[in-house]
Amino acid sequence: MCSHKKPSPELLSPDNHALVMIDHEGQMAFAVNVIDPVVLRNNVGIVAGATKIFKIPTVVTTIAEKSFSGPVFPEIQEFYPDHSKYIDRTTMNTWEDVNAHKAITGLNKKKLVMAGLWTSVCIVGPVMSALNDGYDVYVITDASGDVSKEAHDMAVQRMVQAGAKPITSLQYLLELQRDWARAETYEPVNLLIMRFGGAYGIGVPYSREMLKH
Repeated sequence: MCSHKKPSPELLSPDNHALVMIDHEGQMAFAVNVIDPVVLRNNVGIVAGATKIFKIPTVVTTIAEKSFSGPVFPEIQEFYPDHSKYIDRTTMNTWEDVNAHKAITGLNKKKLVMAGLWTSVCIVGPVMSALNDGYDVYVITDASGDVSKEAHDMAVQRMVQAGAKPITSLQYLLELQRDWARAETYEPVNLLIMRFGGAYGIGVPYSREMLKH
C-alpha cells in the first residue's frame, strides 16, 4: 500500500513564506534589456495574482515613486490598488530602509520570496541582507530584470552562491497549487494562467474545449 509522502520543506506553500515585490516601476523598467517587457509584465501579473489567490503576505516597495521612478506596473496595481500600503524608500537596498524592514520582518515568515528591478542592485541588496540575517530566500528571476544579461546573470549567480534559491513565476504559481485536486484554487489559477501564461495560457482553453468532447 502506498503511503502519503511529506513534501520537501524546501518547497513553497501558501502558509510558509512572504513575498516582497521591489521597484516594478516605469523608470526602472525602461532600461531592462534581459527580458521582453510584455513577458516581464505578464510574469509580474502571475506573481501578483498568485499572492491574492493563495493569500500570501506581501510587501510592495517603491523607490522615489513620486520624484523619479513613477508608479508600479498596472499588473501590481490591479491586485494591490491601495497605494498607501506601498513602502517608498530612498535606499537602494530595501533591507536598509526602516519601514520596509519592519514591514517584511513583521510578517514573521522565515522564508522570503523576492522579485524586482534591477536584479543587480535592488534585489541583490535585500536578498544578501536577508540571508545574512538567517532567512531562507527565493528569487523569482523572470519577474526581475536588469540593464544587461551579464548584470542579471552575475547577480543571480552571486545570490545563488550566497544561498538564495532561484525560481520562475510560473514555477512559483504551480508550486503553490501543487495538486489540481485543490478545488478552491483550481479555477482562479487556471484563469490567471490563461491571462498571463503565454503559450501555456493559450493551451488551457484549447484543452478545455477539445477534451470536453
